[in-house]
Amino acid sequence: MIIRTSFLFIVTLLVFFSCNRAQPTSKNEVDPQGKFVSLKGEILGPVIKTDEEWKKELDELEFHVLRQAGTEQAFTGKLWDNHEQGVYTCRGCDLPLFDAETKFESGTGWPSFWEVYMKGNVAKKSDNTLGMMRTEVFCARCGGHLGHVFPDGPKPTGLRYCINSVSLKFVAEKK
Repeated sequence: MIIRTSFLFIVTLLVFFSCNRAQPTSKNEVDPQGKFVSLKGEILGPVIKTDEEWKKELDELEFHVLRQAGTEQAFTGKLWDNHEQGVYTCRGCDLPLFDAETKFESGTGWPSFWEVYMKGNVAKKSDNTLGMMRTEVFCARCGGHLGHVFPDGPKPTGLRYCINSVSLKFVAEKK
């Protein structure tokens, strides 16, 4: 009986720690074991920088949104009304996040997508700021805040990734 109880305890601990290690615990923390693939097929590691390093690379609004989980004003971003074919990458680290094929008009004033470019590139966590329960999405490579995902999108997923334009770069499809 003691051996069985000990075995179950050890298995429970292993499951707990392996599940907790797989996801970042805060919006700016990335999994140091993470491997990501660029648009060119290169293997990329995680990006970890100090606020001072980010401030040298990002303008004030980009820093506020990507590093402090802020939000740009609706209908003001450069990409909310973009209709070109290509890929949307992370403004902080160039990781591919969304394909233009999955972009749709949500009427919200922010770029909206019904699917991520590659599973594992966009991470999620619960967000109960502003007195409401939402799901925050962020870049899995650099931890940059992207926006939120909602269950009111179109088929086939029914999801609406509502993303700050300033969190993204657009790489147009080569013709």
